[in-house]
Amino acid sequence: MKPKLTIPDLAEKKRAGEKLVMVAVGEVLTATWAERAGVDIVGVGDSLGMTLHGHENTLAMTVDQMIDHCKAVRRGAPNTLCLVSMPYGSYATPEIAVQNAVRLMKESGADAVKMQGGREMFHVINAIANAGVPVMSHVGLLPHRVHMAGGFKMQGRTAEDALAIIDNARAIEEAGAIGLEIEALPYEVGKAVDEAVDIFTFSIGAGAAGTCQLLNGYDLIGAFDTFKPKFAKRYGNIAEIATKAFEEFAKDVRAGTFPDADHTYSMKPAEQKKLSEALKHPTRAFGETKP
Repeated sequence: MKPKLTIPDLAEKKRAGEKLVMVAVGEVLTATWAERAGVDIVGVGDSLGMTLHGHENTLAMTVDQMIDHCKAVRRGAPNTLCLVSMPYGSYATPEIAVQNAVRLMKESGADAVKMQGGREMFHVINAIANAGVPVMSHVGLLPHRVHMAGGFKMQGRTAEDALAIIDNARAIEEAGAIGLEIEALPYEVGKAVDEAVDIFTFSIGAGAAGTCQLLNGYDLIGAFDTFKPKFAKRYGNIAEIATKAFEEFAKDVRAGTFPDADHTYSMKPAEQKKLSEALKHPTRAFGETKP
């Protein structure tokens, strides 16, 4: 197994021009598979509110839930760098942000936390960094502002918007963050964001921009099939396989072919005989039954 990445490694990988791999997971099974596969970073993102909890967006997740999910991921991938998202509302002010960031680090087992926002969140990012917490932030499509954006839409369509996004990335670096996420941007804008900062960057839906590529693990394996973002590539069809397995199980149960002898426990013949004889004389076996 390759050595676990450290926070200082992230900037070094960027300087060296190496490409890293990150997947977003939320429980022990997919985390275990990711570590076995040699993934560099596991991200416990609040997108699991949609993939695992069935919400229509990420806003319902709480700090307690993120801690529980991250602890499960940690058990599945103890030797992989782990990034946990700060959920909506958990970094509304510098004071709230520091309290929740410290709690996430202490209780979840994560190696770093991630929030969302750029220059307007400078004071929050700076407060978390000054508290000694490795923190990243997020530019482009910000799921925590889905209502303000009118849905999950690509950002940075105009040169003016692109310049604002690049400025946000610079502010994130200036505030003391160790990295940032680039989401749902034209490749040209994502590349410009990456080149504007020296800190680690990872992208999802920004083409090949950034040091690291992220995909949601449940999109990647085809487990979440309610919808598929344009940028998500499915490398498996777990939902189809699982549905077929459940169908086959139901068919066998209804036909009486499951469970069969291969899937049933049996007593030793001598014990079967003793039980059979005892059941012929229930009074002796169980004692007198009072009316």
